[in-house]
Parts: sequence; C-alpha cells; structure tokens
Amino acid sequence: MGILDLKHDVTFELDDPRRTLQHRDIILSKPFLKKLYQEWYGVFKIHATQLPPGILLELGSGAGFLKEILPEVVTSDVLDIPEMVDRIFYAQQMPFEKESMAGIFMTDVFHHIPDSAAFLREADRVLVSGGRIVMSEPANTIWGKFIYKTFHHEPFDTHGDWFIPPSGPMSGSNQALPYIVFIRDRPTFEMKFPNLKIKELNYHTPLRYLLSGGVSKKQLVPDFSFGFFKLLDSLLLRISKQFAMFVTIVIEKE
Repeated sequence: MGILDLKHDVTFELDDPRRTLQHRDIILSKPFLKKLYQEWYGVFKIHATQLPPGILLELGSGAGFLKEILPEVVTSDVLDIPEMVDRIFYAQQMPFEKESMAGIFMTDVFHHIPDSAAFLREADRVLVSGGRIVMSEPANTIWGKFIYKTFHHEPFDTHGDWFIPPSGPMSGSNQALPYIVFIRDRPTFEMKFPNLKIKELNYHTPLRYLLSGGVSKKQLVPDFSFGFFKLLDSLLLRISKQFAMFVTIVIEKE
C-alpha cells in the first residue's frame, strides 16, 4: 500500500504503522506544513556539515522525510513502516558499534522514549568525540505549555521523572520530558553524563505549526502566508522565548 492510498478521514490507533503512513500523506499534501518540516530539517543539515566522520542517524523517523534533505542519513523507527525506514530498533539499545556515529537527529521523539537515561547511555556509547544529538522537542514556555496542556492529547507533566510508564511506542509520552532532563534536572544530567555537553537551546516556531493544523487538524491560514508568519514568529521570539512552542536541543560528546 502506497502512502497516498490512505484517506485523511480514516483513523488508526496511535501505535498502528498505518497511522504513520497516514501522517506522511498529510505532511506531503500540506505545503505549509511541509515547508515547516523543511525548515527544521535544514537545521539538521547545517549541523551535519559540522560533524566529524561517522554514521548519521535519524531516530524515530516516522512520517518524516529527512532522507530527502540529507540522503546519507540512516532512518529508523520502532515500527515496521514499509519503504520508509532503514532500520527497526529501540533507542535504548542501538545496533551500532562503539564510537561509530557522528550524529543523531530527532523530531518530537525524545519525549516518547520510555527510559531517557538508557538512551543517553547508548548515545554516549555510539557517538564519536565531537558527535552530536540534535533534537526538536516541545518547549516548556508560557505559550507552549498552555497549548500542549489545553489542546494536545499527550501529557505535559513538568513534575514527572525520567521514565514514561509502559505503553505503546507512540501512545506513551510526556511532552515535558526534554525540559525535565535537560533544564529542570540539568545538574543531574551533567553528573550522570559528563561526556555529553548541552551546547544549544534554541527556542522557535511560536505560531506556524499551530496554524498549519499539524497532522490532525485543518490548516487555519492559506499556503501563501507562510513567509508572513515566519516573519511574525521571528518578531515574537525577539520579544521573548516564552512565545516558542518548540526548542532545538544540541548535545555534543566531548
């Protein structure tokens, strides 16, 4: 079954691979949303040019299309998604040799990993010196927290710990997990993982994902308005990072 065979009005369970195929169909059919993904992937590509030799991995590729922007990347997921992923495995146990990887790229994936410490140990093992984890995740800002807690089906619990209760690979989550590990508990992170250094926290995208409707809602603005709202996003962030809905976190191995 091709990715365009699925209709938007068909609903599958979150952990059903057909749901991911449906999301891929939606992303590719919404120019506004696709441009936003291209922008996020452009950041990954810039980082890829700055890395030492080694494997480039996209963890939790899902419905994305990073391989179109970065052809050398190895795509992966926990779900068997036909013709969309190169490898199938869990983030806590990656099938790669020690110090063989230059970069790990993730889009809205970290907050689904059941044991974030186990993943970080694996990342420390497989990354070469100078290798990076680059992830785009929900931001714990005034605006972001309001949107996620009010309108999103996934939990946003800033008081949670580093573990997510057992569930399905997509249905189990805590959108506040990146904040918990890398900001709230930063001293603990630095103590447990002295080789992994937080290099960047870049807050971004106040409005455009919301206006695009994402993969589950109707787009609220016309496609031609993308440039205008990109400028508006930039102006809002100049006022305060508290307008951001997302944060890109860059972690580098010494």
